[in-house]
Amino acid sequence: MSESIAVIGAGAWGTALAVLLARAGKDVTLWARDAAKLAEMAAARENPRLKGAVLPPALRLTHEMPEADILLLAVPMQHLRGTLPALPQNGAPLVLCCKGLETGTLKLPPELVTGRPAAMLSGPNFAHEVAAGLPAATVLAAPDAALRARLMAALRTDTLRLYGSADIIGAALGGAAKNVIAIAAGVVIGAGLGENARAALITRGLAEISRLAVAVGGKAETMSGLSGMGDLLLTCTGPSSRNFSLGLALGEGRSLAEILGGRSGVTEGVTTAPALLARAAQARVEMPITAAVTSLLAGEMTVPQTMAALMSRALKDE
Repeated sequence: MSESIAVIGAGAWGTALAVLLARAGKDVTLWARDAAKLAEMAAARENPRLKGAVLPPALRLTHEMPEADILLLAVPMQHLRGTLPALPQNGAPLVLCCKGLETGTLKLPPELVTGRPAAMLSGPNFAHEVAAGLPAATVLAAPDAALRARLMAALRTDTLRLYGSADIIGAALGGAAKNVIAIAAGVVIGAGLGENARAALITRGLAEISRLAVAVGGKAETMSGLSGMGDLLLTCTGPSSRNFSLGLALGEGRSLAEILGGRSGVTEGVTTAPALLARAAQARVEMPITAAVTSLLAGEMTVPQTMAALMSRALKDE
């Protein structure tokens, strides 16, 4: 008998996972915090934040916190801490599907979980493509090999291929940091600085993420995989990326307030950038691209000043 799955969080990503798993014949419940919006979704069998993805008839929707054998947490990163105490205390493993660092504490998703088994799901996955059943791959990271095997067996589908990893911290860091580099990549294209500059920025962005990963307990080789380079490439080049599109608009001369004012979804890189820079400072790791993005978002530097600062750094070996 298959294990029951509850997806906590009915944003685009949570809904996409619920649709994917329910369509694969799994026992799935989708939880939403807002009862009124949940009722609208139930009536339309569609989430307005994931247009075109029909909610399968077998997918249950609920406003009451559900019990299940496996819990997928797809709430925004800044709401993760507040959600954890509300979860059923049945010992079910948690699969963390949110990306970022908690502001203030600077903690990654797995660093907020204590006293119960947890894993991290992270990779190059746009929600609308996953919901549409297009082929994709992602990483399921957990230190415990038996837990990894159990979760991979329970969550596998014909269109989402899972790869296991023991490096839960590295997978979490890659998923958080790529959003910051994607903002920078968008700025480069929006400002008309060219594809050469974007390629260089992505490559050097990966280098600084890798340095921090090792410093906080992850592995450099994780950054060469799906939860590192894979996610970074998608987010820095895909027009559907919220972080890339925000950077694109910044590069074109629009203000951050104007851009965010026209959005309903969360652009994680905006809050992640200063938190990531602070975490790097704690670890004594230099992250010049992250520092430049943080200054740009704070209004401390213009786009030309930011690019000039990066290009004029002291020369060194790669």
